Amino acid sequence: MKKLIGIGLLLAMSGFAMAADEDAKVQERVDKAGTVLTEIMSAPDKGIPGDVIEKAKCIAIIPGLVSGGFVVGAKHGRGVATCRTASGWSAPAFVDITGGSYGLQIGAEKVDVVMLVMNDKGMQHLLSSKFQLGGEAGVAAGPVGRQGTADTDVTLNAEILTYSRAKGVFAGVDLSGAAVKPDDDSTKAFYGKMVSFRDALTGQVQAPAAAQSFLASVKQATSGAASATAH
Repeated sequence: MKKLIGIGLLLAMSGFAMAADEDAKVQERVDKAGTVLTEIMSAPDKGIPGDVIEKAKCIAIIPGLVSGGFVVGAKHGRGVATCRTASGWSAPAFVDITGGSYGLQIGAEKVDVVMLVMNDKGMQHLLSSKFQLGGEAGVAAGPVGRQGTADTDVTLNAEILTYSRAKGVFAGVDLSGAAVKPDDDSTKAFYGKMVSFRDALTGQVQAPAAAQSFLASVKQATSGAASATAH
């Protein structure tokens, strides 16, 4: 009996350790997402144009998406999204992205991905349980740098604009074929319970203190000051 109790305690302790490890990984991902956006926006000549990101209704960042290379072509990443609400940017919601084409950067081991949802139709796709870029949702490579503008045809017509950064190179990239869905495991780890993906992105969930650094990065990137540096 004592042996069984000991085994039970060891299993419980192992479970707690695994949960704590997952919590730390999710927090690191949230913080990294904010860092990625800040770094991209700090280089206006090579980053996302201010007048484009200012119009975005939602932003999703997948730091360190892993690519399987040219032959396998398997790509998978987990990231964090936020949407504009009447009171500011929403509490973070977690996303899982799989597949898709990444152009010349497909051979990179890790790629940072940024998705800008530009209109209500694109936002409804994001809020759905699962959608495919280039399938249900119209997607296009986003404009980059000073020459980029929110008035171009591709920007005006696309529901979602996508970018990637690998090995220091940042560019708009077509992610057609990638499947995007909520990441329930990360949600539970971050909030300590299951939180509705839609509720988080529509402002029905209060952002915890652990999200403030990420949301501050998003606010700074989408402010008028960010736009001014891009011209």
